[in-house]
Amino acid sequence: MARIRPGLLLLALLALGACSGSARETGLERVRRTGVLRWGGDIQGGEPYVYEDPEHAGRLIGFEVDIAAALARKLGVRAEFVQNDWSNLVPSLERGTFDIALNGLEVTPQRAGRVLFTQPYYVFGERLMARRDDPSITGLASLRGKRAGTLNNSMAWEMLLAAGADRVAYEGTQEPYIDLEQGRTDAVLIDDIIADRYGVPRPALRVVGDVGTGYYAIALQQGDEELRDALNRAIRDLARSGELGRILERGRVGSDRQGKLATWTESDQRLMMHAAPRATLDGRRLVLFLEGALVTLLVSIGAMMLAIPFGMGLALARRGRIKVLAWLAGAYVEVFRGTPVLLQLYVLYYGIADIVRINALTAAILGLGLNYAAYEAEVYRAGIQAVPPGQMEAATALGMSPWLAWRRVLIPQAFRLALPGVTNDFIALLKDSSLVSVITVVELTKQMTISAVDVRGWLMPGLLCAALYFAMSYPLSVFSRRLEARLARS
Repeated sequence: MARIRPGLLLLALLALGACSGSARETGLERVRRTGVLRWGGDIQGGEPYVYEDPEHAGRLIGFEVDIAAALARKLGVRAEFVQNDWSNLVPSLERGTFDIALNGLEVTPQRAGRVLFTQPYYVFGERLMARRDDPSITGLASLRGKRAGTLNNSMAWEMLLAAGADRVAYEGTQEPYIDLEQGRTDAVLIDDIIADRYGVPRPALRVVGDVGTGYYAIALQQGDEELRDALNRAIRDLARSGELGRILERGRVGSDRQGKLATWTESDQRLMMHAAPRATLDGRRLVLFLEGALVTLLVSIGAMMLAIPFGMGLALARRGRIKVLAWLAGAYVEVFRGTPVLLQLYVLYYGIADIVRINALTAAILGLGLNYAAYEAEVYRAGIQAVPPGQMEAATALGMSPWLAWRRVLIPQAFRLALPGVTNDFIALLKDSSLVSVITVVELTKQMTISAVDVRGWLMPGLLCAALYFAMSYPLSVFSRRLEARLARS
C-alpha cells in the first residue's frame, strides 16, 4: 500500500479548507435553507417588547414579536424566539446563537463598530424622570454629581457619562424607578416607552422631559450584509404599507416620531451608524478594575464577618436543648440553603423596600452574610460532632458548668476543626459576590462586562477579571492547605 506523504496531505487539507471557506453559506441562505429566522431577545424586558401573554401561558406577545413575525413572512420563513440576557445580546449574536438580535437594541457608537444594523424599526425619546419633591433636576446639565439610573450598555448610559452623573446600572426596567422612588437615586434616564409604563404611573415621580432621540434597529453579525439588505427591504415595505404603524399602534407604542421610518434614506443610515473609535484597556480602565476588586473584597469580608458568628449561633441553637430555637435554626438553614442567593438579594433590596430602606452595598453584605451563615452553621455543627464526647465528660468531671465547658473546651476544638471549611467557604463567597451586581453594586465582574462593551471584546477584560479573582483567592487557597496540614499534624 502506498504511503501518503505528509506534505501532500497538508496541501490537500488546505485545499479542502479553502473550498469549504469559499462555499460558506450567507446568513440569508442559511435562514432560507432552515426556513427559520431565529431572533434573540430577553423576556425580562417585559411589556411592550416581548413578554408572556397573561391569558395564554407559554405564548409570547409584544410589538417586537409582531415585527419579527412580519419580517419572517416577508423573507418566506417563520420567526423563532431565542431567550437571551439583554446585556449579552451582542456577544451571543457574534457567536451565532441566533440570526438577529431584535429587542429594543439601541444603535450606539460602540455597537455600530461591532455589528451590522438594519434601518431602524422604532424611534424613541430618552426620557428623564425625577421625584416630585426634588425640583433640582431640570435637565441633563443638572445631573452632574447626582446618582442617575439607567440600563447598562444603553444610549442613556453614554449620555449620563457625558453629563458627569454618577451612573447606576440596572438589568431590569422596573428596578430603576423603585430606587428613584425610594430615594436611592436622584434621577432615571431611560427610553420613553419604558418610562411611560414603569415610571409615569408612580405618583411620587415626575417627567422632567425628553433630552434625546434614539433608534431601535436589528443587529446582525459582520458579514451578513445580504441578510441585512433583505431585512431593510422588508422594514421599508412594512413602513410604507402602513403595517409597521399598525403593529406599533396595536402595541400602544405609536408616536409622531415614527413617520420618519417610511422616508428613511442612506444618508440617515450613515448618520445613525456613526461608530466610536475602539477603546483600549488603558491605565484608567485598569484603575476601574482595581476599584471593582476592592468592592468585591469589601463585600466578601463584610459578609463573612456576619456569617461566622451568626452561623456559630445557629449551630449552637440546633444543638441546644430549647426545642423551639433548635427548630427555628434548622428551618433557617434549610430555607436559606434551599433558595437561590440571587432571589434572596432581590427580596432584600427590592421586595422589602417599602418596609426597610437600605442602600445597595449594605444589602449586598447583608444578603450574602445571611445566606452563608446557613452554610457556616452546618460546618460548625459538623465540627462540634467531631469533638469526642469524652471531652465534655472530662470538663464536667472537673467541675465546669455546661456553659463554661462549651466555651472553653468544646467550641475552641470545634472551631479549629471547622476552620479549613470556613476558609474554603470564604473563597466561594469571593466568587459568589459577583451576584450583587443585580442590585446595582459595581463589583469586579460587573466592571468587566462594562469594559467589554467599550473595548468591543470579552477576551482581554475576561482574562484581567480572572487574574484579579485568582490574585485574591489563591493566597486563601494556600493558607487553607497549610492550615489543614497543620491541624492534621496536631
